[in-house]
Amino acid sequence: QVQVVESGGGLVQAGGSLRLSCVASGRTFSTYTMGWFRQAPGKEREFVAAVTWNGRRTYYADSVKGRFTISRDNAVNTLYLQMNSLKPEDTAVYCCAAQTGSGSYYSKWEYDYWGQGTQVTVSS
Repeated sequence: QVQVVESGGGLVQAGGSLRLSCVASGRTFSTYTMGWFRQAPGKEREFVAAVTWNGRRTYYADSVKGRFTISRDNAVNTLYLQMNSLKPEDTAVYCCAAQTGSGSYYSKWEYDYWGQGTQVTVSS
Protein backbone atom coordinates (compact mmCIF):
# COMPACT_ATOMS: atom_id res chain seq x y z
CA GLN A 1 0.00 0.00 0.00
CA VAL A 2 1.26 3.47 -0.91
CA GLN A 3 -0.05 6.71 0.51
CA VAL A 4 0.59 10.02 -1.20
CA VAL A 5 -0.10 13.47 0.21
CA GLU A 6 -0.02 16.66 -1.83
CA SER A 7 0.71 20.19 -0.66
CA GLY A 8 1.59 23.58 -2.07
CA GLY A 9 -1.66 24.66 -3.68
CA GLY A 10 -3.17 28.09 -3.20
CA LEU A 11 -4.45 31.26 -4.81
CA VAL A 12 -2.20 33.04 -7.30
CA GLN A 13 -2.63 35.72 -9.92
CA ALA A 14 -2.34 34.94 -13.60
CA GLY A 15 1.30 34.87 -14.62
CA GLY A 16 2.41 33.74 -11.19
CA SER A 17 4.04 30.52 -10.02
CA LEU A 18 3.39 27.72 -7.57
CA ARG A 19 5.31 24.61 -6.61
CA LEU A 20 3.36 21.52 -5.65
CA SER A 21 4.84 18.68 -3.63
CA CYS A 22 3.72 15.12 -3.12
CA VAL A 23 5.21 12.96 -0.39
CA ALA A 24 4.80 9.20 -0.66
CA SER A 25 5.02 6.56 2.02
CA GLY A 26 6.84 3.28 1.64
CA ARG A 27 10.22 2.11 0.46
CA THR A 28 9.24 1.44 -3.13
CA PHE A 29 8.58 5.02 -4.25
CA SER A 30 11.75 4.98 -6.32
CA THR A 31 10.39 2.14 -8.46
CA TYR A 32 7.14 3.85 -9.47
CA THR A 33 6.22 6.04 -12.37
CA MET A 34 4.63 9.15 -10.83
CA GLY A 35 2.14 11.51 -12.36
CA TRP A 36 0.17 14.69 -11.77
CA PHE A 37 -3.45 14.99 -12.82
CA ARG A 38 -5.97 17.78 -12.38
CA GLN A 39 -9.71 18.11 -12.26
CA ALA A 40 -11.65 21.32 -12.72
CA PRO A 41 -15.30 21.63 -11.63
CA GLY A 42 -17.59 19.83 -14.03
CA LYS A 43 -14.73 18.35 -16.02
CA GLU A 44 -13.01 15.00 -16.27
CA ARG A 45 -9.74 14.36 -14.49
CA GLU A 46 -6.98 15.05 -16.98
CA PHE A 47 -3.31 14.22 -17.33
CA VAL A 48 -0.82 16.99 -16.56
CA ALA A 49 2.63 15.42 -16.34
CA ALA A 50 4.48 12.20 -15.54
CA VAL A 51 8.03 11.15 -14.72
CA THR A 52 9.70 7.75 -14.92
CA TRP A 53 11.02 5.98 -11.83
CA ASN A 54 14.55 7.35 -12.28
CA GLY A 55 13.50 10.85 -13.30
CA ARG A 56 15.18 10.61 -16.67
CA ARG A 57 12.09 10.93 -18.82
CA THR A 58 9.20 13.31 -18.44
CA TYR A 59 5.90 13.68 -20.25
CA TYR A 60 3.53 16.64 -20.41
CA ALA A 61 0.09 17.58 -21.62
CA ASP A 62 0.27 20.03 -24.51
CA SER A 63 -1.59 22.60 -22.44
CA VAL A 64 1.21 22.84 -19.85
CA LYS A 65 4.30 22.09 -21.94
CA GLY A 66 6.91 24.80 -21.51
CA ARG A 67 5.24 26.18 -18.36
CA PHE A 68 5.23 23.24 -15.93
CA THR A 69 8.13 21.05 -14.83
CA ILE A 70 7.77 17.70 -13.09
CA SER A 71 10.63 16.30 -11.03
CA ARG A 72 11.26 13.86 -8.21
CA ASP A 73 13.70 13.26 -5.38
CA ASN A 74 13.77 9.57 -4.57
CA ALA A 75 15.97 10.14 -1.54
CA VAL A 76 13.05 11.85 0.22
CA ASN A 77 10.14 10.10 -1.54
CA THR A 78 8.90 13.37 -3.00
CA LEU A 79 7.41 14.39 -6.32
CA TYR A 80 7.26 18.02 -7.45
CA LEU A 81 5.39 20.11 -9.98
CA GLN A 82 6.78 23.56 -10.68
CA MET A 83 4.09 25.65 -12.33
CA ASN A 84 5.04 28.92 -14.01
CA SER A 85 3.10 31.42 -16.12
CA LEU A 86 -0.13 30.21 -14.60
CA LYS A 87 -3.39 30.88 -16.38
CA PRO A 88 -6.98 30.98 -15.07
CA GLU A 89 -7.67 27.78 -17.01
CA ASP A 90 -5.10 26.01 -14.82
CA THR A 91 -7.52 26.32 -11.90
CA ALA A 92 -8.26 22.81 -10.62
CA VAL A 93 -7.63 20.29 -7.89
CA TYR A 94 -4.22 18.77 -8.57
CA CYS A 95 -3.58 15.16 -7.55
CA CYS A 96 -0.47 13.07 -7.65
CA ALA A 97 -0.62 9.40 -8.45
CA ALA A 98 1.66 6.37 -8.42
CA GLN A 99 1.79 3.72 -11.11
CA THR A 100 3.18 0.35 -10.06
CA GLY A 101 2.96 -1.27 -13.48
CA SER A 102 4.19 -0.27 -16.90
CA GLY A 103 1.11 1.18 -18.53
CA SER A 104 0.49 4.41 -20.35
CA TYR A 105 1.89 7.48 -18.66
CA TYR A 106 -1.07 9.51 -19.86
CA SER A 107 -4.01 7.39 -18.72
CA LYS A 108 -5.51 7.87 -15.27
CA TRP A 109 -6.66 4.27 -15.38
CA GLU A 110 -3.05 3.03 -15.26
CA TYR A 111 -2.33 4.64 -11.88
CA ASP A 112 -2.90 2.66 -8.71
CA TYR A 113 -2.56 5.08 -5.80
CA TRP A 114 -3.94 8.60 -5.54
CA GLY A 115 -3.72 11.48 -3.14
CA GLN A 116 -6.63 13.65 -2.04
CA GLY A 117 -5.42 16.60 -4.06
CA THR A 118 -4.54 20.24 -3.49
CA GLN A 119 -6.53 23.19 -4.81
CA VAL A 120 -4.89 25.59 -7.25
CA THR A 121 -6.81 28.75 -8.09
CA VAL A 122 -5.52 31.25 -10.63
CA SER A 123 -7.22 34.62 -10.71
CA SER A 124 -7.32 36.82 -13.81
